[in-house]
Amino acid sequence: MVFSRLFRLTGVNLSRRVYSRISCSSSPSLESIPWIHKASNFTLYGTFHASSVETQVSANDVSQDAERICKILSKFTDSKVETLLNEASVKLSPALIEEVLKKLSNAGVLALSVFKWAENRKGFKHTTSNYNALIESLGKIKQFKLIWSLVDDMKQKKLLSKDTFALISRRYARARKVKEAIGAFHKMEEFGFKMESSDFNRMLDTLSKSRNVGDAQKVFDKMKKKRFEPDIKSYTILLEGWGQELNLLRVDEVYREMKDEGFEPDVVAYGIIINAHCKAKKYEEAIRFFNEMEQRNCKPSPHIFCSLINGLGSEKKLNDALEFFERSKSSGFPLEAPTYNALIGAYCWSQRMEDAFKTVDEMRLKGIGPNARTYDIILHHLIRMQRTKEAYEVYQTMSCEPTVSTYEIMVRMFCNKERLDMAVKIWDEMKGKGVLPGMHMFSSLITALCHENKLDEACEYFNEMLDVGIRPPGHMFSRLKQTLLDEGRKDKVTDLVVKMDRLRKTQLVG
Repeated sequence: MVFSRLFRLTGVNLSRRVYSRISCSSSPSLESIPWIHKASNFTLYGTFHASSVETQVSANDVSQDAERICKILSKFTDSKVETLLNEASVKLSPALIEEVLKKLSNAGVLALSVFKWAENRKGFKHTTSNYNALIESLGKIKQFKLIWSLVDDMKQKKLLSKDTFALISRRYARARKVKEAIGAFHKMEEFGFKMESSDFNRMLDTLSKSRNVGDAQKVFDKMKKKRFEPDIKSYTILLEGWGQELNLLRVDEVYREMKDEGFEPDVVAYGIIINAHCKAKKYEEAIRFFNEMEQRNCKPSPHIFCSLINGLGSEKKLNDALEFFERSKSSGFPLEAPTYNALIGAYCWSQRMEDAFKTVDEMRLKGIGPNARTYDIILHHLIRMQRTKEAYEVYQTMSCEPTVSTYEIMVRMFCNKERLDMAVKIWDEMKGKGVLPGMHMFSSLITALCHENKLDEACEYFNEMLDVGIRPPGHMFSRLKQTLLDEGRKDKVTDLVVKMDRLRKTQLVG
């Protein structure tokens, strides 16, 4: 059995139940990597209906084929993977593999398998986008040694791009490896790329958006006018980073320095500053900056109106939110789904659900929604108001496909209501559509199973989580471990600890 062969190499055994729940394809990795070479005697080659690699397929075909692959493989039990793939009739292309890899972004081990399977197809060649999608997935499980092996492989095939180094830096930054994140950018020079001002800005952006704005500021202060010349984008990146931290003092400092250096704020800078003040609930200041930009003949963007409508609405300042919605309608920009979603959120915060639903109807009439985000907002507020039955009815009548976020909202709702039967029902619906659950969904379900003392099921989902390469959050693992110990199941705890330790320490390279 393909999955068991793959995971046995890292000490992972998949249960029959887990086989039936995995959402996307499998197979080995780079030829240059010893342990994967041993696992590469798969028998899937040639079983795909596409006998040759197709290079020209429509985006719609790619999306449908990727979904078909995921749906078929989510049925995986004890059948051979090639038998399941015989049910698919798809045109193999780099675009298709990229789409499948993106669907497996939370399951690096499986993404690696799909990548190698495609690589071994006659006539198939991966693109830069395919490599980058795999690097994104592997970065989430901190497989940096393997990632740099991929970079070497890309260099040999002349597929490297600056985007690759930006991706690696972002994964380091989110893993709180700031030194390595900065080093990844500088390493592009070793591979023949020249660092330009845009690359320094990208480095600042990577650090800022991963909650390391203090380090971004240090890099900026150290390198400005020595290694690079800051531009207005450099300052807006720092404004956004400090705004995310709700540090309005530093926002103001960067804003004043920007102006002192001769850069007048543009619509992007104003949008960031207004959004930061809204998040900090400083609405008078946010509106002051809005008025200032209008006085300077700087036209507000739809994003700025969304920030104000969202912020004012969340404080139940509905009349003010409605005023900015009306102003957005007369701004000259066409109304977009995010603006309507902000209005729907404002109505929901004031518990005016009928108005929220009327707005959904208006979106539909204008042909600009609703989208999954619209439903997520409504579901969140219905659940907040304890209207769970109505929330489930809304979920059942969605006019667009739910996203993983939607499923997460519903699973958490039923877990909190101690309706595990319904939580599992939603989970199975999601898996049936080829959607892979993320860490938070696993955590909600496993925690609820522990609360109900359904420890065997909790352990099965926990093992599934590990098998697809998702690291469990510490608080959830502690809860499961303690519940097992309370039931006298010390041996099971030992097994899980060993498996957790193996996932944390084992690199997918030799």
